[in-house]
Amino acid sequence: QVQLAESGGGLVQAGGSLRLSCAASGRTLNIYEMGWFRQAPGKERELVATIRWDGGSTSYADSVKGRFTISKDNAKNTVNLQMNSLEPDDTAVYYCKLRGYNAGWYSHWGQGTQVTVSS
Repeated sequence: QVQLAESGGGLVQAGGSLRLSCAASGRTLNIYEMGWFRQAPGKERELVATIRWDGGSTSYADSVKGRFTISKDNAKNTVNLQMNSLEPDDTAVYYCKLRGYNAGWYSHWGQGTQVTVSS
């Protein structure tokens, strides 16, 4: 079983910064990538950023490019999301996701952490 523990959400004014962290524990075999998704009220869950575990290539939603940076610590099985120049539209519950391969693809989600950006 894999557990994902997210931290770092909160309330911030527009233009401010927050840093989210997600630590994976348990049977984290052959991690392929980790990433962050978000879901605002009344909207579908959307991808924010992902990072490949080998090589570290990253991808970002257009709406966060240049403002958010995803990084990882392989030794600690941790992925971070540095969010700068936050906007009210960034308000959402942010979810960490892990995807790996072990005799088949598997994925796990964190419980989510609330990010609220006030105008």
